[in-house]
Amino acid sequence: MTEKPKLENVARAAGVSTATASQVMRGTGRISEKTRKTVLQAAQNLHYVPNLRAAAMRSGENREIGFVINRLQNPFNAEVISGVVDLLEAEGYLVSIVDTRDDSERQGRQLDAFIRHGRGGLLWVPAADTPEDTYDLLTAQQIPTVTFLRRVRSDLDHVGIRNEDALATATGYLADLGHRTIAYLGGTGMAVVRRDRVAGYMRTVAERGLAPPIVWDCKDSKLYGLSAFLDLHRAHPEVTGIVCNGDIVALGACLAVTRLGLRLGQDISIIGFDDIEDAAVATPPLTTMAVSPQLLGRKLARTLLDRIREPDMPAVVSEVSAELVVRETTGAPPSRRT
Repeated sequence: MTEKPKLENVARAAGVSTATASQVMRGTGRISEKTRKTVLQAAQNLHYVPNLRAAAMRSGENREIGFVINRLQNPFNAEVISGVVDLLEAEGYLVSIVDTRDDSERQGRQLDAFIRHGRGGLLWVPAADTPEDTYDLLTAQQIPTVTFLRRVRSDLDHVGIRNEDALATATGYLADLGHRTIAYLGGTGMAVVRRDRVAGYMRTVAERGLAPPIVWDCKDSKLYGLSAFLDLHRAHPEVTGIVCNGDIVALGACLAVTRLGLRLGQDISIIGFDDIEDAAVATPPLTTMAVSPQLLGRKLARTLLDRIREPDMPAVVSEVSAELVVRETTGAPPSRRT
């Protein structure tokens, strides 16, 4: 087996000292442009790649970031990750991503592995039943950490969404169109995000004197959204408006409406949440509460970079507002049409 190329081999090939080659690879020191190009060309010819972990151990700086997220297959999460990776890679960081699937035991193993192998920072959607000692562990290890979506501790930086206000706006919009029986579709359990969204829905139902609330559980996927809407429609055919826990559920519900031969925006109105790319290109395009997932990911990454650069600053909480984007899946209910 051919020996793995080392920095010494690069230096020899470039005709410089190992110290000079090291400075070139790290982008430090006063090195002439000619020497820099010679060293980089030698490294390319030898297929040499710097060992960043070893360099981190020498310098005390770790440029690997862990992202512990819940349900990676959700397109919203994929778009958030895209925003995170774009910004952090531009800043010279490597991002490794794992999926807890909202399982605290699985999460515990992942966090333990991150700590043992060293990470320069952590982006984290805490599992719903995360034990308190997990937070204490991260604090003790002094790992720069930003929680995402689920705020759980006042001493950690956090980026989230004003979920209650968003669902109050969505439900109010349907009420303004004339819908009186509006249901909430999507999600299971009462983790903090869904709890706040349901609270916003319930608040508007009460304030507007609408028909009694209907909260219909389903897992957050297009398939479950389709199946759950069919069940909801059989049980409550009087429902004309639906606010959803996320776009992926809303898109599944839209498919169900079409299968039933009903008209979106006429017989049934549906509002999603997130504004993933598929929402705008769906047939018909989906009305949704937009939070721009990629931009949200970039905001998350910037918050972590700020924490890494200023470790002693007070904890920062940043919550973004969702904006109603009206497309073609909402309209006045049949009773209000002439």
